[in-house]
Amino acid sequence: MGSILLGQVLLLLCAYVTWAEVLLQLDFDAQKFSGLWYVVSMASDCKVFLGKKDHLLMSTRAVTARAEGDLDVHMEFPRPEGCSRVEAEYLRVGSQGHFKVPALGYLDVRVVETDYSSFAVIYIYKELEGALSTMVQLYSRTQDASPQALKAFQDFYPTLGLPEDMTVMLPKSDACSSGVQGDIPTTPEPHSGPSHGHPGAVDLITSSPQDPQHPPLS
Repeated sequence: MGSILLGQVLLLLCAYVTWAEVLLQLDFDAQKFSGLWYVVSMASDCKVFLGKKDHLLMSTRAVTARAEGDLDVHMEFPRPEGCSRVEAEYLRVGSQGHFKVPALGYLDVRVVETDYSSFAVIYIYKELEGALSTMVQLYSRTQDASPQALKAFQDFYPTLGLPEDMTVMLPKSDACSSGVQGDIPTTPEPHSGPSHGHPGAVDLITSSPQDPQHPPLS
């Protein structure tokens, strides 16, 4: 029993050290960050992600800033039968640009770097099916990420110990309505994503008809 408790303490300590080393975008501005983003690339050591990454498609995030620094995020994920849509509340934790999303199992979310007009690098530390994992997402204002955006992403994820074979560039998809530039919800809609499955899988909804009905995984 003592060795189990010690292992859990060490795991939490390692997680704390990892979180502490991840920096935030200086003077993060939630209003400037608002609007439509495409998730164009991802890196993660999540076992579920690694098993699905070749079937993932480009998804979208429509971000609306709240006065207190929280974010309302409308997510859309292409599927063969249409779109999976999920509403998420990114709750501010201390500094601007630092969040948690309890409903999705996101324990720690940070906007690491953004120029607001073209790209953002997002760090996520989450729990899925009892396992902790690290994820990095590259947001782009367009479906074609700029060289600057790709460089920022490629410079950052190796600092977390993620190798290149744990990354994926996501194929384009126009299946979802908010994939059209400017079609951005201004108010949260009722949750219309999958109603079962682990919430931490929200960003891993795939294009495969055989994919189990997880909520979005990215």
